[in-house]
Amino acid sequence: MGMVVRARRLIAVGLVGCAVLVGCGSGRGSSILGKGTLLVGVRPDLPGIGMRRADGRFEGLDVDVARYLAGRLGKDVRFVAALASDRETLLLEGRADLVLTFSVMPERKRRLTFAGPYYLAYQDILVRDDERGIRGVRDLKGRRICDVAGARAAVRVTEERRVAAVPVPAKSYDECMAMLRDRRIDAITTNDTILAGLKARHGGVRILNARFGERRTAVGMRRNDPDGCEAVNRAITQMYQDGTMPKLMHKWFADTGLDLSTVAIPQFEGC
Repeated sequence: MGMVVRARRLIAVGLVGCAVLVGCGSGRGSSILGKGTLLVGVRPDLPGIGMRRADGRFEGLDVDVARYLAGRLGKDVRFVAALASDRETLLLEGRADLVLTFSVMPERKRRLTFAGPYYLAYQDILVRDDERGIRGVRDLKGRRICDVAGARAAVRVTEERRVAAVPVPAKSYDECMAMLRDRRIDAITTNDTILAGLKARHGGVRILNARFGERRTAVGMRRNDPDGCEAVNRAITQMYQDGTMPKLMHKWFADTGLDLSTVAIPQFEGC
């Protein structure tokens, strides 16, 4: 009898320890579902996507999407700046719970979980209005293209498409725009939504509509939170079903040349 009581006590202690440390295998201990406020990383440097204003507040499509998702989850939201070069670090170090504007790639899936995608973007090209020699990705051969740290858009041209363009390093897309205006580069290539935001903010440029690669834009999360990931996926589905996502796309990208005729829910990655 004494051994049985002692065993029961050990089991009880073990269950308490499990609940405190890891949530007994449910994932809730470290899940976003257990938090009252979500820290969401958004870009501070992309017009129309995520921009930090002079007063410190963030605005853009990703900001509106994050607010919607947090609201569906019953959470408050606080934004943190997530540059292309430090998005993964923010998640892995616990300084963000979700990070938006992530293109899903196999190497990233080894380190992170992705909810969504919440939007299907396509790689495209932005040039000066007076540029007539660039009409598609093959015309970038020998041309100087902007290579933003951490973005990998230039790599998708030179390695995936095997086009011998000349990448020119930059820290941000604002720097890319300055180089394009000064003719230090010939083109900017990245997701079409990013290019549309740049066009809306800056004059004298145009999008070629030369789509040459689908980019599944997803919500990055830390691994081992399937409940949280599935909850975000349900919220993304609702965002399309109630018409919110098409409205947000028109809000930020109307009259930029971006094709908004069909805004359909993407096929999810799976948690």
